[in-house]
This record gives sequence, C-alpha cells and structure tokens, in this order.
Amino acid sequence: MQIPASFDYVRAADVDNAIALLERHGPEARVIAGGHSLLPMMKLRLARPEWVIDINDLTELDFLVREGDVLRIGAMTRHTALLESAEVARLFPIVTDAERVIADPVVRNRGTIGGSLCQADPAEDLSTVCNVLAAQVIIRGAGGERVLSMPEFHQGPYETAVAQTELLCEIRFPVRPRSGSAYEKVERRVGDWAVAAAGAAVSLAENGTISHASVGLTAVGLEGTVSEAADILAGQQPSEELFAEAGRAAAAACDPMADQRGPVDYKRHLADELTRRVLRRACSRAAKTQEG
Repeated sequence: MQIPASFDYVRAADVDNAIALLERHGPEARVIAGGHSLLPMMKLRLARPEWVIDINDLTELDFLVREGDVLRIGAMTRHTALLESAEVARLFPIVTDAERVIADPVVRNRGTIGGSLCQADPAEDLSTVCNVLAAQVIIRGAGGERVLSMPEFHQGPYETAVAQTELLCEIRFPVRPRSGSAYEKVERRVGDWAVAAAGAAVSLAENGTISHASVGLTAVGLEGTVSEAADILAGQQPSEELFAEAGRAAAAACDPMADQRGPVDYKRHLADELTRRVLRRACSRAAKTQEG
C-alpha cells in the first residue's frame, strides 16, 4: 500500500488567504485542487510537503468570461466546464478537442486547467493548446499580479515561473477573427498520456490565404510552438501540399525519445501526420467561420 508521509492540512478561504498561507508555511507547502498530480507523487513519496493547502473553496477563480477580444478563464475552472462550454467550442475548438482526450470523466470532473498547466508535464495536452493559442497567464502574489506569456511561464519540464508564494489565477486567450483550431492525439489506450499529439490555430485573410498560423506538438521533445511550420504556412492558400510541407517541418523540428510508447521514427511520423490533420481541420473550421 502506498501511503504519503505525514503532513498538515488547511483549507484556504480565498486567494489572499491562500497566498498568506503559502508565505506562512514556507517552501514545504503545496496547494491542491484536483489532486491528480500531487496525490500520486505524495503516495510514491516523490513529494513530501509538510503542509497541503486546499484551494477548492476559491470560487473566485472558477469562471469563463468573454471580454472584447479576450476569453478569460479562471485557473480553478474544471476540465468538464471547458469541455461543455459552447462559447469555448465556438471560439477555440482546439480546447474542446483536447478536453475530450484528457484522462477520463473522473479526472475531468475534478481536475482544473490551472493544475494541468502548473504540473508542466511535457506530455500534458493543455500546455500545447495554450502555446498554440498564444495564451497569457496571470499570477498573483503578495506583491501583486504578473502577466506572462506561455514561454515565460513554462521554464522546462515540471518547472514554471510561479514562485512558492504565488498562485496561478487566470488564463487569457486572444480571440482572432476568421480563425479555426484543432487538436489531435494518439494514445495507447483511452485516457493515457500522448504518444504524440498536435495542435494548430489559423486565421484566414479575406482572400482566403493564411494570415496567422501556429502549430504545437505534445510529448515529442519540443517546447512551445513549431516556428518552422508557421513560417511555411504564412501568406499561403490552404492546400494538402502545404499541409504536407508543414508536417515534414514539424517532424524535423521535434526531438522525441524512444520509450515504452514507441521508437523515435514512429513518433516523428506521428508528428508529421498529426500536424497535417490538425491544419486541415483548423483551416476548414476557419473557412466556415469566414463564411458565417
């Protein structure tokens, strides 16, 4: 039986209280919301916090709000809320695509977008989605708020810019006109981490050419977006030949490792194929938005 080391527990009343508790209890304090990342690590004793600060009462961080050309999402928003949101599906179908393949209903009912991003696992789906959508994150501490881009936020595998006495509070997605997006994942079994996955977001000019494009890959050794693929797409008319060229560029840019999920060549093949698929779907969705 796997049993965590002993720890003390406290439930935060609001964001300010949570930050004060983090400051009071020092570097051995950890926050918990869904718990799907922290609890397994505690059971294996890979994490041994002296204090666990429960933030499930922080309802002020549970929201989905459209403000002008920005969609604001609270860090405590559950995966299920994102999956079921018609506004999210309309503006950012890539989020809906990704949420459908994140773990299982039990995890989606309890897990939060903030918890997923703060885990910073290289095989985590929403990190790729947020990179592709050029999201910004809002971090709060006793000294105030900080606004960071995703490259600034994620500092490496399992590392973020959130200091020990800070909380990730909000994620902001810029809304682009005539845009479409998509995410696709290959996994060994339903709910597993990705063998490989890809996400794309595109915007179309009035003449139908690609005015903006972003491509990201998951679980194949590439952080952030694939600039080589985006450069190929910029200013071009969508076509199968163009998607194939971008797919080859994505496969060349990634750096997968051989493991129990597959060899390097197989993962590169998936990076290529999945990039083509998500670009095809993203452009199709953008064209429908343009027609509407």
